[in-house]
Amino acid sequence: MTSVETALSKLPADIVVRDQDIVSKYTTDFRHLYAGRSMAVLRPRTVAEVQLAVRTLAAHGVPVVPQGGNTSYCTAATPNRDGSEIVISLERLNKVRELDIGNLSMTVDAGCVLSDLQDAALDNDLMLPLSLGSEQSCQIGGNLSTNAGGIAVVKHGMARELVLGLEVVLPDGSLFSDLNPLRKNNSGYDMKQLFIGGEGTLGIITGASLKLVRKPRAVVTAFLAIREISVLSTLLDRAQRFTGDAVTSFEYMSNSSLDLLLSKRPNLRRPLEEASDHYVLLEAATSSHLLDLRGAAEILLEEAMSDGLVIDGAVAANEEHRSHFWHLRENIPEGEVLNGGSVKHDVSVRTSRLAAFIVDASDIVRSCCSEAILSVYGHVGDGNVHFNVVPPHTAQTHEFKEHFERTVSPLIYNLAAQMGGSFSAEYGIGRSKLGLLSEYGDPGKIALMRKLKTALDPNGIMNPGKVIPVA
Repeated sequence: MTSVETALSKLPADIVVRDQDIVSKYTTDFRHLYAGRSMAVLRPRTVAEVQLAVRTLAAHGVPVVPQGGNTSYCTAATPNRDGSEIVISLERLNKVRELDIGNLSMTVDAGCVLSDLQDAALDNDLMLPLSLGSEQSCQIGGNLSTNAGGIAVVKHGMARELVLGLEVVLPDGSLFSDLNPLRKNNSGYDMKQLFIGGEGTLGIITGASLKLVRKPRAVVTAFLAIREISVLSTLLDRAQRFTGDAVTSFEYMSNSSLDLLLSKRPNLRRPLEEASDHYVLLEAATSSHLLDLRGAAEILLEEAMSDGLVIDGAVAANEEHRSHFWHLRENIPEGEVLNGGSVKHDVSVRTSRLAAFIVDASDIVRSCCSEAILSVYGHVGDGNVHFNVVPPHTAQTHEFKEHFERTVSPLIYNLAAQMGGSFSAEYGIGRSKLGLLSEYGDPGKIALMRKLKTALDPNGIMNPGKVIPVA
């Protein structure tokens, strides 16, 4: 009997899934770029069962791959191909433990689906201000393990900034529990921050205390055609000033990105009659019923058009219009998939340099492959642009992507580095970006990460082969 089989035999049978038809759903990554193997998936129902599973597997030297909703873009939640690793799914830990309206906080299990937590907050006239395209399936533990971003970072910050407390099962099966939802707690190292963005390499997040905000009373959403990309930072600054820093989202979309979607979804339409090369989706929200947010937005639009920053624009008159605006933005990735997929670059630079990056990176692509289709969109408010490249219709998709990633992508990452940016804005490292971290990461930071990994996980069983480059 192998060490894996011995360990599995010592666990409660009703948390062990061996049927490979079921297991295979947990061993293929979200983008279907990597398929691993695992003898079983463990589905614990309680934190104590997570501890038991980790303790038992660790005692037999069996590596563990924590998994939430399996929506990672970097194969962070996928086991390797030799079948030596066991997946632990948090999906059955899905309860809201406490919702404290007066404290504007909620304490939850890590397996809760993000949209369910959003709904629970809304039912109490509050809001969890974390919103992602995958929110109907991603789980909060995975969101925190990857320090998720999304569309509201400009006002509410990354997932890291919404965490008040954390509960984590460590690699030896012991429990770190600091779930008290205090906003001030200056009692030594802020240990929870080690696990946020750690992608399960230091422990398994099993619970979290999260900040909530008051539900907006007024929301204004505008779809704008801008004169040229260089006005992005000016328009963002003006929008924040006019609305009193109420801007929650400031999203850029290129016309080519919209074209990819509209070409495959003829039922969709542009919000504006005349096509423009560049668009902005702007949203602002306030919990006050006294502030005239819509009036501020209308004056902003009027002055921006008068000054030539904006060519045309539409302010959503109702929730149907707003939903249509956001449907276009959120389905841009689908447009890429329907046109053969894309080579993705999840890049961030300073917001003041974002427009220049897009222009220079676009020039690089055109000079190297003039027929490639650019699909550029992203979160201008926090400097994160998804600079994606779709193969031309005449190309062999797989060969094009391989060649582009090998010859052109390094030039794009070099440009981001030269501008003081990052090759990974919100997707994390996982397995697929280890090479990029080795090349562009700070050596001192990588060395410290290795020391932390060794200190907390000396036997290297917790999500091995992810986040930390091999020395």
